[in-house]
Amino acid sequence: MVPKKSISTKEPQILETPSRKMAVVYMKGDPNKVMPEFLPALYGSVYKLKFELKKKGIEFKIDKLRARWPNAHLVPKDEWLGICGLPIPEDTTSLPQKVLDIEVKIEKWDYGTVAQILHIGPYSEEGATVERLHKFIEENGYEIAGVHEEEYLTSPDAKVQKTIIRYPIKKK
Repeated sequence: MVPKKSISTKEPQILETPSRKMAVVYMKGDPNKVMPEFLPALYGSVYKLKFELKKKGIEFKIDKLRARWPNAHLVPKDEWLGICGLPIPEDTTSLPQKVLDIEVKIEKWDYGTVAQILHIGPYSEEGATVERLHKFIEENGYEIAGVHEEEYLTSPDAKVQKTIIRYPIKKK
């Protein structure tokens, strides 16, 4: 029997996760309005990097989009700060800029111990899943030690949306 991958379950989990080098864009506003404006810059830069690497004989597979929402649900939606990122090779030192007025930066996203859960369904219905994850963190003697992060396993127009909701955590 093949063991299930960690993201294939709807049960919350605690995992050790390595840091990742990321290509990121910063945006402010309602995600439904600002993401379509900023994501072409992010994807454009990362695809341009992919093709530059391919010319050098280096294969690089673009991973799933991740987003951090440091003030989600704490301020009105049109004031949300969003940091969208795509993992890039660890030895990347610069990124080609595809959209001139939107800077794509390189950052290291630290993880360490994280709690995560798979949410299946619309983004608008994540509330109960987030609450369940918060309760799981508390019941296991941990506290949240960083910002709300989401990893989008499907596109927004998928029949069934799947999102990993993740928080860095630490023992109380």
